[in-house]
Parts: sequence; structure tokens; C-alpha cells
Amino acid sequence: MEVHCETTGTNACPSGGVGIYNPGYWGMNIERRKVYRATMYIKSSESVELTVSLTSSDGLQILASHTITGDKEDFVEWTKVEFDLESIGRNTNSRLQLTTTKSGIIWFDQVSLMPSDTFMGHGFRKDLASMLANLKPRFLKFPGGNYVMGNYLVNAFRWSETVGPWEERPGHFNDAWAYWTDDGLGFFEFLQLAEDLGACPVWVVNDGASLNEEVPTATIAAFVKDVVNGIEFARGDPQTAWGSVRAAMGHPEPFQLYYVSIGNQECSKYYYKDNYMKFYSAIKASYPDITIISSCDRSAVSPVNPADLYDVHVYTSSGDMFSRSRMFDNTARSGPKAIVSEYAVTGNDAGRGTLIAALAEAAFLIGLERNSDVVEMASCAPLFVNDNDRRWNPDAIVFNSWQHYGCPNYWMLHFFKDSSGAALHPSTIQLSNYDQLVTSAITWNNSQDGNTYLKIKVVNFGSKAVNLNISVTGLETDIQKFGSIKTVLTSGWLRDENSFQQPDKV
Repeated sequence: MEVHCETTGTNACPSGGVGIYNPGYWGMNIERRKVYRATMYIKSSESVELTVSLTSSDGLQILASHTITGDKEDFVEWTKVEFDLESIGRNTNSRLQLTTTKSGIIWFDQVSLMPSDTFMGHGFRKDLASMLANLKPRFLKFPGGNYVMGNYLVNAFRWSETVGPWEERPGHFNDAWAYWTDDGLGFFEFLQLAEDLGACPVWVVNDGASLNEEVPTATIAAFVKDVVNGIEFARGDPQTAWGSVRAAMGHPEPFQLYYVSIGNQECSKYYYKDNYMKFYSAIKASYPDITIISSCDRSAVSPVNPADLYDVHVYTSSGDMFSRSRMFDNTARSGPKAIVSEYAVTGNDAGRGTLIAALAEAAFLIGLERNSDVVEMASCAPLFVNDNDRRWNPDAIVFNSWQHYGCPNYWMLHFFKDSSGAALHPSTIQLSNYDQLVTSAITWNNSQDGNTYLKIKVVNFGSKAVNLNISVTGLETDIQKFGSIKTVLTSGWLRDENSFQQPDKV
């Protein structure tokens, strides 16, 4: 920041000084009486008198302020400065600004403002992380698909450059979705979030491929070693090279990383299968208990190309998604199981997340539930979207600086949050000449009261209301029908969507 005006005299700075500001991501949500931790590195060859403020977007409303002063010798080298700002007001479209009335040049780096009150104290927005926690997720797949690859390898996610002190992380351009990330959300933070959610981390690794490039098998060794090092970072003892980095970040005990996915749906790439075997062999040699997920489908898995799980992505229309409730009915019951790691209704009737899309996805998930002997796990994609930067529709959770809501497919997932570890019971609908119904039945144990409950799910994807008789077999005890609860996901129109204005329309 180069300042040409002076504190006094004919070239005096305007009242309040001059400087620079940053609005964060489409404005910062600053709340009254909340405390925010400001962090920055400063360097200057002159004395410093700097005001750090939280203000409205036009700078007229001052919400909090702190003054940094220092003599000439105090900031000759890069110096870290940290302090708290407590807001006296509220503004959902705020900015952080640095101002002075003193001429000279001040250098800044790694300027950050974070709420002091975050989910489990680990930096995530409480409202957003709580929406995940409320689904009782059993796994968290990260850091994503195309984000892992990049359009070009120079912009791929490199886990080792996203760990250690935040200010030492170089950051990278996420060319797949066109934004810069400072990698403050890195490998460690994803592992920490999975742990805080009580979920198994599923790490998708870069296997030497981007959307437009591919590393030949002859030169893939460095990528293989990098992945093995990444597992050591997550699971290694604090005495190991990479385990010590994790320990220094405040987590001496290992993370429970037992799932590694090799690449992102890259089976058709020329070198994938040969490269995959290099990763598979190296990981199994060091960590035989790791479950390795192949990007190839079931037909490509063989003794010479083994896999513990194979990855499936399903993006399709609502009608086709409903029909895919039978997708795994005829799958051979031996061999590796599937992980349906990305599924979503897309296309015209998906909108920004419609009721009909959620119903179709519910039918699909019921089909996975009925075939849980050949399907290990499933996750929707994408999970979050900032409403100011929608590059993909639909998404499960929409947010801006201060608001959030769940799309219909988010609320649909609540019907399945007791399915993991439950007992599946064969169920039959006694209704002829109507093929628009899908159903499943489970019994699950509630750890809070110790009771076992029967949960029956039914999707009616058709256009008429029907009276149902459902038979469920294999129940060990009588069912107490008194106190039963019926929960319905519905709305006035199949294309209805939720919004900030009507977050509970569906």
C-alpha cells in the first residue's frame, strides 16, 4: 500500500485516512457483539500507524476498529500481527479495511479475518457444518472430482502444498471452477472436518491426470510416492516424517483414513489402468488395510486389475433416475462392491433443486438401500454452492454470507440418515397396474433410547394418489403402531424449489 498524502500540511490525507479494503466473498457477515480474529503480516521500512476496521460496504458504518502502531525498526522484517475485533453492530455486507494518514509504503501478506466461534473450533461456519452433521453422514469424500484433477496438472490439488502453517501454503488456481484458493481449506482441514462429523474420510487422490493431460506410467513414481506420503501424513506416528507435520498442526493422534480413491472417473484414459496398479501395489504394500477405490466400472475389475470398491457416477434426468432404482438388481453378488460417489438429477426438471428431482433421487437411493449387499456407500454431488457463484445446478445446500437453505434433495437425505448399519427387510407393495412406486423397509436401533424402530419409505413418482398395503417380512417382534410418525416430503408443484425467501417451501 503506497500512500502519497501526509498526516498534516497542504498534502494532508482526507479525514479517516486512505487505504485498501476487501469485501471477502460478496460481503462479510459481521454480527453484533461477535468477536473476529484478524491476522496479517506487515513489513515496512518506516514507522507504522495503521487502522484496521470492519465497516459497511460504503465505509460509512464503523463496526469495529483497531490501531496498529510501530517504530521504524518494528516491521523491518515480515512481522505477524494478530488481534480481536468485537463488532458493535451488524451488517451482512461488510468489508475489512486498512487505512492510514501517514505517507510511505507498507507491505501486507496473508491478511485474514475469521469468526472466533466456528464449528468445533476448527474454522468452518457453524450453520453450514451443522447442516452436514444433522444428516449423520458416515463418510466425507474430498476434495472433489475435477477439483482434484484440474484442467491442467499445474492447477491440480497437491495435498502436500495444503498442509502446514497457512501462511506457508502457496495456494493454487482452481481452473476447473475458475477461482483462486489460498488452500486454507486443505488436506488437514478436510480430515479434521470428517473427524468432527464422525464420518470416515474418503480421499480422492490425483493420479497424474488432469482433464487435458496424463502422466505416462514410466514417470508416475513421484505421484505414487506423494500419495503414500499423504497416507503417512494422515495416519503416521508423530515420529514419522509426515506424521510429525500433522502433529505440529495440533493433531498428534492419527486420523482414521481407510478409504483412498484413485483418480476421478478416469478409466478411459490411456495410462489409467497401468498407473492404477502402481498406486494399488504401493498403497497395499505399506497400508494393507486401506480400501482402494477404482475409477473403472465393475467389468474392468479383475485379478490383474483388482479393486476393493469401484466408483460410479450417475447424472441424469428425473425419469431416468427413477428407473435406476433397479440399476443394481441384477448385479452379481460376488466381487467388489460399488461406491456411488456422485449422483444427481440434472437437466430441465432439475432446476436449482426441485421436488421432482428429490423424489427421483429418493427412489434411486431406495434401490441402493435394497442392494446394499453390492453397494457400499453413496453421496450426492455437489454438496454446497455459494448463491453468488452458481457454476453448477442443482446443489444440496445453498448459502451466501449470512443465509443458507437446504434444497429438496437435502431434506430427502434425512429419510436415509438411519439406514447405515440398519437391517433391511424384504417389502412388497400389493398394488397392481401401477409401476410408479418404490419402497424399502429397515429396522434400526436408536442409541438414545435403546429401542428398535421400523422405518418404511415409499416414493410415489406417478401422478395419482393411491391407497397402499405393504407387507414387510423378517421382523423378529411385533410392531407397536401407537406413536408412529408419518413424514412427507412434498409441495404444491413438482417444480417447486426452496430459496432464501422460502427456505421450507419443500
